[in-house]
Amino acid sequence: MSTRKPPRCPGCGKAPVEQFEPFCSQGCRDRDLLKWLDEGYRIPGPPVDPEGE
Repeated sequence: MSTRKPPRCPGCGKAPVEQFEPFCSQGCRDRDLLKWLDEGYRIPGPPVDPEGE
C-alpha cells in the first residue's frame, strides 16, 4: 500500500498540468526560470579564493 502524495507544482502547490510539468502553468514555469536566472537558487560549491583570479 503506497502513501505517496500526488506531485504538486513547485511554485504554488497546485496540481501540475501535463503541458507545463512539473508546473501548473506557464506563469509558474517562467517565475521559476527567472529565479534561476536572478540567482535566487544557488547550488553550493567550494569557496572561491578572491586572490586566485
